[in-house]
Amino acid sequence: MRLLPGLMLLLPLASPFAQAELIDDINDRGELRIALEADMAPFSFKQDGRLTGFDVELAELLAQELEVHSSILVTGNADLLSGVESGKYDVAINHVALTQELQDRFDFSEPYSHLPAQTIARQEQPRSLNSLAMFQGQTLGVAQGNGFVERGPLVTVAQKTPVTDEEVALVIPFQKGNPAFQASLDKALQRIKADGRLEALSQKWFGMSARQP
Repeated sequence: MRLLPGLMLLLPLASPFAQAELIDDINDRGELRIALEADMAPFSFKQDGRLTGFDVELAELLAQELEVHSSILVTGNADLLSGVESGKYDVAINHVALTQELQDRFDFSEPYSHLPAQTIARQEQPRSLNSLAMFQGQTLGVAQGNGFVERGPLVTVAQKTPVTDEEVALVIPFQKGNPAFQASLDKALQRIKADGRLEALSQKWFGMSARQP
């Protein structure tokens, strides 16, 4: 009984090592919890009642590479990143563009694609771009950040060329402080890039190669 106080003093020293990393939690669950919005074709959307799209298939491939089940959870814009930050979701695979603001909140996978910055408008209202005055009073969507401002059918009406200096890197955000998970996720991405599966997905959904850095 006299040893008990000494043993109790050791417990606080041992407690930091009891905190599991994200990869350990995922392996224990046997499940990767993936958040996406499912409202932006061809990234993720519902077709005949079934969830499909580039982000959906990418999520399933990555879960296979991590040897766990893919649990795809549809959520809204307000919950998407805050849910990852709180641990409600493990990752968001939702055409998330890497920005400085997000770098302060999350860690990320390596980029899986680079997209050119674009100006877009509603599909039923294509218009020529003669001047910035054309956009006065209009709601615009931009292909940068976590998603488009304007929802609904959209069409590209302007694109900078060349685009090498105007590209956004698409990445997968997760909670900070999980280097082992980051390494596992990056290796999984590298495998699907190396064997052509990412290229096949890009051709299937976008009709073009996944733009790499």
